[in-house]
Amino acid sequence: MKDFEREKLLEIFEDLLLIHSPSYGEEKVAEFIINFVEELGGEVYLDQSQDKYGGKAPTIFAKFKGQGEGVTFSAHMDVIEPNKDLKIIKEDEVWRTDGNTTLGGDDKGGLAAILYSIYYLVTKNHKHRDIYAIFTPGEEVGMLGARNINWEEVYKNMNPAKNMIVVDNAGSCDKVAYKAPTSYSYKFKIRGKSAHAGIEPEKGISAIMLAAKALSQFKNLRIDEFTTANVSKINSDFPKNVVPDYLEFSGEIRGHDKDHVLEILDEYQKIVGDLTEDFDFEKTLGYPALAPSDMGFAKEVIKSYKSVGVDAKEVIIGGGSDANFFAEEGFNSLIVGVGMEKVHTKEEYIVLEDLENTTRALIDYLKLD
Repeated sequence: MKDFEREKLLEIFEDLLLIHSPSYGEEKVAEFIINFVEELGGEVYLDQSQDKYGGKAPTIFAKFKGQGEGVTFSAHMDVIEPNKDLKIIKEDEVWRTDGNTTLGGDDKGGLAAILYSIYYLVTKNHKHRDIYAIFTPGEEVGMLGARNINWEEVYKNMNPAKNMIVVDNAGSCDKVAYKAPTSYSYKFKIRGKSAHAGIEPEKGISAIMLAAKALSQFKNLRIDEFTTANVSKINSDFPKNVVPDYLEFSGEIRGHDKDHVLEILDEYQKIVGDLTEDFDFEKTLGYPALAPSDMGFAKEVIKSYKSVGVDAKEVIIGGGSDANFFAEEGFNSLIVGVGMEKVHTKEEYIVLEDLENTTRALIDYLKLD
C-alpha cells in the first residue's frame, strides 16, 4: 500500500480531536463528518432521533457506491469529559494529553480510521466494495444514538450492508471482538416496619436485615465463565434509634446468554419474595448481547489484518457498545480497535501504529483491485 498517506490520516485525526464533542453536544463534529462525506461524493441520510433523549446531533448514515458485497462501518462521535481545551502532546509513537483532559481517541480514532479509508479509496480511484458508515452520538451515555435509531425510516432511504465493523475497541489492534454480553440492571425496594430501636425493637421489621439476608443468598461477582453480577448501590437512611422500614439496592448482571441472565434475576426475585411480600422489583435492559451470525466474516477481516502484518485473533469481550444494538437489528457486527489506551481517563493515549494498522486493514478489506 505504497500510496497510503500517514500524514493525511493524522491530519484528519487531529482535526477531529480538536472539535469538542461531549455527549449531548456532538453537533460540530457531526457537521465536520457530513461535509467530509459530501465533499467526497457520498450519500448522506440523517436519522433525527436525538429529540427522543435531548441530544443535538443526528445519527449520520453515509454511502459510497462500489461493487460486490458491501460492509458497514461505525464509530461514535461523543467523547468523555473533561475534554474541552484539549492540548495534544505528540510523541513519535503515541499521542497523549497534557494530563488535564481526556484525549478523545475514544472514539475519534475510530472516526479517523473510517474517514481516511474512504478518502483513500475515493481520491485514489481504487475499485472497492459498497461502503456504508454509521456515525452515532451518545454512545458514552447509554448508546443513545444507536439505541434510538428509527430503522423503519432509515430503510426507506438507505439499506446498509449487514456485515459490520464497529471501530471502537480499547487496546491494541490485534483483537477482533465477535462476542459481547447483554446487560440488565435491577432495583429492589424493600419495606419493613418502623419501631423505636431502643424501646421496642421487636415490634419492628428491619428492611436492612431483610436485604442483608437476601444479598447473602444472591449469586454475585463471577458467576461462571461468561456471567458476572454486581450489587453497586444500597440506600437506607434513618436515625440510629429507628428500625429502618425502607431500603433500596440495585446492581447489574452481564452475560452472554440472555436466558441465563433472566433466570438469575428470577432467582433474585424469589429469594427476596421468600423473606417478605412487601417489596418492588424492576429490571431494565442495558444493552443486548453481541453474537456472530457468520464467523466467516470475522475470518475475512482477520485475513486483512494479517495482510498488513498484524497477527490478529478473535476475542470475546465483557463490555457493551453500539455493536450490541446493531447486532439486535440484524447486523453481523465485529468490533476492532485503533490503539486506544487508558480510555475515559486524563492519562488516555493512542498508539499511532495501531491506528495506522487498523486503517490499512480496513482499506485492504475494502479494496477490489
